[in-house]
Formats: sequence, C-alpha cells, structure tokens
Amino acid sequence: MSSSPHASPPTPIARAVAQPWQGFVSYLTPQRVLLALALATVAALVLDPIFITPFPVLLGRTMFVGMLALLAFSAAGQWPRRLPRWWARWLFQVVVVAAAVPVATLVVYLVAVGGDLASLVQSEARMMGFMWIAGSGLVVGPLLAMGALYRQRDAEARNQALSFELERSELERQALDARLRLLQAQVEPHFLFNTLANVRALVETGSPQAAPVLRSLIAYLRAAMPRLQGESTTLADEVSLVQAYLELMHLRMPDRLSYSVDLSPALSGLRFPPMALLTLVENAVRHGIDPGEDGGRIDVGGELLDGQVRLWVSDTGVGMTQDMGAGTGLRNLRERLTLFYGLSAGLTLTENQPHGLRADIRFTPH
Repeated sequence: MSSSPHASPPTPIARAVAQPWQGFVSYLTPQRVLLALALATVAALVLDPIFITPFPVLLGRTMFVGMLALLAFSAAGQWPRRLPRWWARWLFQVVVVAAAVPVATLVVYLVAVGGDLASLVQSEARMMGFMWIAGSGLVVGPLLAMGALYRQRDAEARNQALSFELERSELERQALDARLRLLQAQVEPHFLFNTLANVRALVETGSPQAAPVLRSLIAYLRAAMPRLQGESTTLADEVSLVQAYLELMHLRMPDRLSYSVDLSPALSGLRFPPMALLTLVENAVRHGIDPGEDGGRIDVGGELLDGQVRLWVSDTGVGMTQDMGAGTGLRNLRERLTLFYGLSAGLTLTENQPHGLRADIRFTPH
C-alpha cells in the first residue's frame, strides 16, 4: 500500500505548541536585536573608564546581558499562556526583564571565575563590576521594555482601527449594492407592466399593429431579460435596449413617432446602470409623445466632453408638466446614478423650444 504524497494537516496539539514559538520568534525582530546590541555597546563605552577589564571583554559581557534580557522579554510575552487576572501581561514582561538582568550578569561573572561563586563574592573588583553592569541593566532594561510594549500597543491599536475602517467600508459598499438592487427591482416591473399595457390596448382595439408589436415585444424581452438582473451593463447594451424599445413604440404608433439614436462609439464600453437611459426614453414616450395629438420625435445621443459623459433624451412632445420630475421613475433614477457614479452624477430636465422636453444625464466614468 503506497502512502499519500500529501502531508497530513497539523494536529491541534501541534498547532498549540507552534503558536507560542511563532510569537516568541516574532518578538525577536531585527530592529529589536540591533537596538539591544547598540545599547550594550553604549553601556560598555560608558562603563569602560571605570573597569580595568579590557574593552572587548566588557563589550561581550554587556552584549550577553542585553541579548539575554531581550530573550526573556520575548519569552515572557508568550509563556505562561495564562496569567492571573490581576497581573497584566505587560507588567509580567517588565518584571521578567528586571529579573533577567542580574541573572545574566551573574552568569557572565561565574563564567569569568570558572564557576567559583566564593571567588566572585570575595573579589571586591568583580563585585563592583557586577553591581555596575546589573544596576545599569536594571535601569535601562525595564524602561526599554515598557517603551517597546507601548509601541507595540500603539501599532496594534492602529491595525485594529484600520481593520475596523476596512470592515466599515465593506459594509457600506454592500449596503450601496443592496440599495442599488432595490431601486433596480422597482424599475423593472414598472417598465414591463407599461409595455404590456400598451400591447393590451392594441389587442383590445383590434389594431392590425397588434401582431407585429407583440412579435417585437417578444424579441425585445428575449434580448432584455438576461440583462435585467445584472448589477451593471455597458452603455452599448443599454443603447441596444433603447433602440429595441423605440422600434416597438414606433410599430405601435408609426405615424406619430419618429426617432434617432446617435451615440459616440467611444462610450460603448462604459459601465452603466441597467435601464437608466431606457427610463428617460419611456418617460418621453408616455409623457411627451402619447399625450400630444400630433405625436413627435425622440432623439437620443451621447458624447464625452472634458472627461465627463453627457447623455440626453430630447423629445418634441407636449413639454414639461407640473408634476414632471416628481415621479417614482425619475426619483429612483437620480438615486441610482448617485449610487453608481457618486455625487458627480446628475439628471436635469429642461424645456425644448417651441415645445418638448430634454433630459440630460452627466457623470464621470470610472
């Protein structure tokens, strides 16, 4: 039986053992090691006039004490894993560093005397050296430990604040996406029901246009339905829907509606909220062309000017009515444009002369 080539995942016990060691090693950053060695060098230079010991030997002793204090500081940050509630981790680390300094100094001098503790105690010069090195370490070591802990706590606070900010931004983005989908869901039934009502009116009046209009509606829906649920489409997709809708309306009232669609090819690939332009075209048909006895013309266009996209739907219908701009469709459209493009997007309605209405969308592409 052959063994699996894949290594088995670490057990919970192995992970529990590995995590403290990883934390211990993470404390021993190059910056902290270099700082400990630099301070040991400074201490050796300051103490050198007092000692008769050669400077290289003194430097080795201070470096040993400094590195052992750093190792104690790192170890106390991980072990023991749990401390009493009344004893904070940072205080434990400072106390361990303060205890490690005299212990490390004692080890250095025991090595120097070959482990003869009595010889060390009886030598006044060695005891003075021990006191000077241990005393210097007891002053500098805990202060440096508290400084390192303060910087670490400050870095953790900044990282947590950054994490909260990223989480807040993600929640805001999800809320905007949900709001955009809600507004889009309100628009889709509005458009479909209006179109179906137009077809029903033709059927009820026995118009010979009913069958061609119904065929055009089926073709339109086949093209439109896959896009209705999309969060975004391109402007070229939107223009194709507008053309299909205008063709549908032209079949319904061939003598009362003419139209043109002229969009710069440079705008075709831009992201665009689904059915935004179609909402304006539908409003032009319902509120501008339909109410007028002579019908009218609808012109749809767009261009990129000074880094800003401008789209327009202009009709020669009855013009602006008193409640124009207050309907659900236009209100939702303004909000969708703001959610999609930001505050730089806008929708304005102006009267055409001698009659009619022009709707302009402006936004900065992204």
